[in-house]
Amino acid sequence: MPTVRFRGREIDCDEGAVLRNVLLDAGETPHNGTAAYLNCRGNAVCGTCAVELDGDVSEMRTIEKNRLSKPPHDLESVLRLACQTRVLGDVDVKKHDGFWGQKVD
Repeated sequence: MPTVRFRGREIDCDEGAVLRNVLLDAGETPHNGTAAYLNCRGNAVCGTCAVELDGDVSEMRTIEKNRLSKPPHDLESVLRLACQTRVLGDVDVKKHDGFWGQKVD
C-alpha cells in the first residue's frame, strides 16, 4: 500500500488512486486559499491542484500536458496536476505558493 507524505502527514492509499482524491479524503487539499473552492473538481481545466512530486506516480497524459503548457504554468517546471496523477508507490508531495501553486523556488 503506497504512502503519500504531505504537510507532515503520512497517508496510506490504494495503488492507482488519484492523488487529488487521496488528499481530499484525508482532509487535506492540493489547493491554496480560495482555489479550494474555485477549482475544476478534477477535470484538468484550472490547474490549481499543481504540486511538486517525488516518488512513483503515473506518466503525464495529454490532458495534463495541455493544461500545464498554459500560463501561469510551464511544462518545463517540476509540477504535476494532483487531479491527473495516480499514486503507484510512495510519494512526497509539496504544494508551492501562489493561487495555482506555481511559485516554485
